[in-house]
Formats: sequence, structure tokens, C-alpha cells
Amino acid sequence: MIDSRRLQMLAQVARHGSFNRAAAELRLTPSAVSQQISALERSLGTPVVRRSTRGVELTEAGLVLIDAAEAISAELLTAQREIDRLATARTGKLSVATFTSGGQRLLPAALTGFTAAHPGVELTVIESEPEESLPLVRSGAAELALAYHFTGPPPVTDGDRSGLTWTPILDDPMYVVMPADHRLAGSPSLGIADLGGERWVHGCVGQSDMLDHYAALAGVELRVACRGTDYQFAQSLVRAGVGISSIPEVALTTDPTGLVAVPMRPPGPCRHIGVATPKRRPSTLALALVRTLREAVTQLPPNPLTRR
Repeated sequence: MIDSRRLQMLAQVARHGSFNRAAAELRLTPSAVSQQISALERSLGTPVVRRSTRGVELTEAGLVLIDAAEAISAELLTAQREIDRLATARTGKLSVATFTSGGQRLLPAALTGFTAAHPGVELTVIESEPEESLPLVRSGAAELALAYHFTGPPPVTDGDRSGLTWTPILDDPMYVVMPADHRLAGSPSLGIADLGGERWVHGCVGQSDMLDHYAALAGVELRVACRGTDYQFAQSLVRAGVGISSIPEVALTTDPTGLVAVPMRPPGPCRHIGVATPKRRPSTLALALVRTLREAVTQLPPNPLTRR
């Protein structure tokens, strides 16, 4: 049987990369922490850390244990919340992580329906990109995350050790956004090969890397005017004549003044939106919000820029 206290110590060692810093966090001596990790290794029959003058690194066995430690911590946090709710007869709390454009276009309608069905629930919304929000769900700091991935497999799969479940919500096609007087504004659709000579304004770092990849496959080179991290900012620069941009439908501005959005045809990136929840025992409130989200996206009104 693995000692949970030693598992906690290993988690602190992994977090800080040092016995000394982990000991300070735990208010123990470095020798005591080292002895407990050694005892953990003896009980398992295999090393869990590599000690060197540069610090401490986890072995493959140590990484497995850290996955278990994070899952246990998340389970305990969920259990504590449920116990608190039962003990105080509160209606409940729910923490939701979301990426920016999902929080602007998808989440409000879902939360309106959710709060009507669950009055009194104390909601906390955390704005963060998937690389940050998925670990929040894994650790128990958030109970679900509205997230996305581009073309390819989802960030959570049934066979991985993430401890998360991925529920698809919406396929979010890409549009080429350009000034209304652009020479290609009347096109029914556009591919990367049609746009090689254009100046580009990017609103997402990860997407810009993929566009470069597809451009290379098409034999063209993208000329970049701005590598930004906000789709609304990117569209404001397009409206100002700085360049064109590739924008997911959910992130399209609701102000069509001076802009045209043309569907981007394959090959090219597509954004897929979904919800990550804990694989083990997600809260009833989290599951209720997932259902409400799935219902809300079926009733989204069309964006003014896509009405052509």
C-alpha cells in the first residue's frame, strides 16, 4: 500500500524540483523529506526520483505516482465540496474555466439557462486557454473547462492518463476575414493557396503555426503583419486595412461594418470545441452545465458576417 503522506511529499518535490524547497513548503527538514522518499522507493521496489547536483527529476515510475497524486487530490477536493454543501445546506458552487471567445459567444446563453434551473448556485468563471484550463480541471481547481483543439485528435482521449473526459460541443469552421472592398471579398470560398500574397493578422499563436504548415504544403509563404493573441483585436486590424485574418466562426465579430467573412475550404485548420470534466465522479452541477451548453449551441443565432 502506497503511503499517502509520502505521495504528498513526492508531489511537492516534483513541484519544486528540490528537496530543500519541498521541505520548506512542508515545514520539515530536507533530510526528513529525503528519507521519506527513500522509504517510498523501498516500498515500491523502484526509484521514483533521480538525484543530481542540478536538482531532482522524476523517473517514469515517479510520473505515474504524480498522476495518481493529482487525481487523488482532485477527488478529495470534490468530496470536500460535496460534504461542505451537505453540511451547510447550500445550493452549491461551480467553477468553470473557458477560453475567451467561448466565454463571449457560447457560455452566456448556457449560463442563463443554467442559473434559471439552479437558482442560488455560486458561479466562478476562470478565463484561460486550454493549456491552462485542462490542468485546472485535473487538479480540481475548476469543475469543467470549455476548451478547444484544432484539426487532429482532442486533447483528452479515453486511453490517456489525464483523468479527464472530453465531450464534443461544436465544430467551429474557419473564415477568412477581409476588408469589404478586398478584391476577393465576393469569393464563395477560399483556400490557403489563394492567399499567399496577402498580409496576415493572426489572432491565435497556435493557429498561426498551423496556417504556416498548410501554406508550406500549398507551396506559398504567408506574409505576417501581426502575430496577436486576440481574435477581436485581429479583426479590428483587418478593418483598419492592416491585412486579412483567419477567424473561427464563434470568434467572428458581431459588427459587420467594413468586413467580409469568406468560408475557408480544406485543406486548412478547423477548430473543435468541447468540454473537459473529471473522469471520476464529476459533480451533478458540472454535468448539468454540460447538458445546457450542448442545448445552447443548437440555438445560436447566425453571425452577421456569415449572412451572405
